[in-house]
Amino acid sequence: MYSFLISLVALVFGYLLYGKFVEKVFGPEPARPTPAVTKQDGVDFIPMPTWKVFMIQFLNIAGTGPIFGAIMGAKFGPSSYLWIVLGCIFAGAVHDYFSGMLSIRHGGAGLPDVVGTYLGKTTKKVMLVFSVLLLLLVATVFVYSPAIILRDIAGDGTTKFFMIWVGIIFIYYIIATMLPIDKVIGKVYPLFAIALLFMAVALGVGLIVKWPTIPEIWDGLANRGESVGVNQPLFPCLFITIACGAISGFHATQSPLMARCLKSEKLGRPIFYGSMITEGIVALVWAAVSSYFFFGGGAAELGSDLSAQAPTVVTVVSKGWLGVVGGVLAILGVVAAPITSGDTALRSCRLIVADFAKFSQKSVRNRLIISIPLFVVVGLLLWFNISQEDGFNLIWRYFGWANQTLSIFVLWSASVYLARKKKGHYYIITFLPACFMTSVCMTYICTAKIGLNLPTKLNPLIAIVTFIASFALFYVWKTKKGKTPLPPEV
Repeated sequence: MYSFLISLVALVFGYLLYGKFVEKVFGPEPARPTPAVTKQDGVDFIPMPTWKVFMIQFLNIAGTGPIFGAIMGAKFGPSSYLWIVLGCIFAGAVHDYFSGMLSIRHGGAGLPDVVGTYLGKTTKKVMLVFSVLLLLLVATVFVYSPAIILRDIAGDGTTKFFMIWVGIIFIYYIIATMLPIDKVIGKVYPLFAIALLFMAVALGVGLIVKWPTIPEIWDGLANRGESVGVNQPLFPCLFITIACGAISGFHATQSPLMARCLKSEKLGRPIFYGSMITEGIVALVWAAVSSYFFFGGGAAELGSDLSAQAPTVVTVVSKGWLGVVGGVLAILGVVAAPITSGDTALRSCRLIVADFAKFSQKSVRNRLIISIPLFVVVGLLLWFNISQEDGFNLIWRYFGWANQTLSIFVLWSASVYLARKKKGHYYIITFLPACFMTSVCMTYICTAKIGLNLPTKLNPLIAIVTFIASFALFYVWKTKKGKTPLPPEV
């Protein structure tokens, strides 16, 4: 439990100290008009209150990742605490801050446009396809997972009841994707955010009151997964499993949504960096709760077993610790997280395609022209999910790798931006995380079953070679092209 408290304090100080340093490196200009003001259109570019923008950004990025990912990641042992804290402060929050601020500096541009500006037109086209595919996967898995939890809450395990919930959530996604951002998202998200934060605070207090005996960081960082049925190497699997609670490329697709609603650049740190730190706290709570469940006797105490899947852990712990009413509120907070990420995933997808095609989204007709094909694809992916025995797990594995791979492009774009801005060697704040995440994703796809399926004993070699190659290639680029001026900012 001491590791949990130390990690919690570290995240708070990470925001106060390192977050301030990152902000200083970027150099926000409060007097510069933001896209929310200069491009106000009543649909996507709308100035909104800061507290509301924070709530929306937090819910946009807080899907099932910081909850389910932390539960599954906790099986590796207390090393999960270190990854959440260090990953969140030095990689994830930095990634989110730069993705949001660079979007603001380029007129509220979507992710492919921002990446293309700094990594080239070819990369922009790759990012367009990659981003759209990832967002469609996000929308699919974030229909499926909350439908499972809602079915379990109601106590009806039939396929028919499950399909009813799938239909209700999907219809909500369609409505939220089509309407102006302040009509549905701006009104219901604060309520969902309160539910999610209640869940995290309630379980955090429950941890402190119960003070369970769970593994501490100083007990050793060795992989404990085999004792709970996980036969995967700690590296790189921990860093893929815990994504949204540490670093997630999906967040970079969401930040431009709020970049179009911020009234001032000075709000970037609390909105983008702060939301990620808040999500890290949620992940940390669930990592500690899950450590109790898997290693502290929690499963037996709550009448469950060590083979329980993440949704079951959520249900059992919430009801067992908080009673029926508190448990239901906590579970609803968990349900709100994926639903409020799924709808904005589709919204981001619509805007990315529209930006690429230079197709105005002010009219409902134009929004429908782009949205209908997207809804059809998500429907087909849902059908695959439901009809195949292992369809959901297969899509989730690809989503996990694609999610972390997307973060690489953002970190490299930010590194190029800082290097060309000629601010000493400050590009290191994004450059080192970029090298590390590149080695993680390359190692995973080379040795995972969904990739090349090479022997896992090659993991250290692949990781080291990839890191060194990334490091060297960046400095070669910096020597040859790093002196070119930055593209104009809007």
